[in-house]
Amino acid sequence: MIRSATKNDVPKIMENCRACANHMIANGIYQWNDEYPNATAFLNDIAREELFVLTEKDNIIGTIVVSTLMDQEYVPIKWLTPNKNNIYIHRLSVHPNYQKKGFAKKLMDFAENLALQKNYNSVRLDTFSKNQRNQRFYEARGYQKLGNIYFPKQSNFPFYCYELVL
Repeated sequence: MIRSATKNDVPKIMENCRACANHMIANGIYQWNDEYPNATAFLNDIAREELFVLTEKDNIIGTIVVSTLMDQEYVPIKWLTPNKNNIYIHRLSVHPNYQKKGFAKKLMDFAENLALQKNYNSVRLDTFSKNQRNQRFYEARGYQKLGNIYFPKQSNFPFYCYELVL
């Protein structure tokens, strides 16, 4: 089940994010760290009603942010659609114990269906340049890689921006 997140969910969400960060680091992917993602970001997402959690038997196993806010880092990218009616995906995660079981697909299906229902022009996101698994995942869903951005507090390596035109 996918539902809106609440403030009470944040400790479990952070526990899952730490597990995901540790799993990525163990696999040589230095995408998430002690600074990102953080509880403040998730609380802001909840306040904007943009954070959703995936549960299995009342246990939070994944997260996705579906936002209408475009980050400043995205401004230089030459997007496929105008910057006026788009959604942005952030902080997609699935606890390592539940990965490779189709849960990330369920979260993305949810976000893309929400975008279609609300008549958005496209879905935009970024993924870490060293996370080839994520790149293959998004490209298989029809997302097009458009350019690089940097988040210095996360990594010296770029993040690739992707867009799916709806």
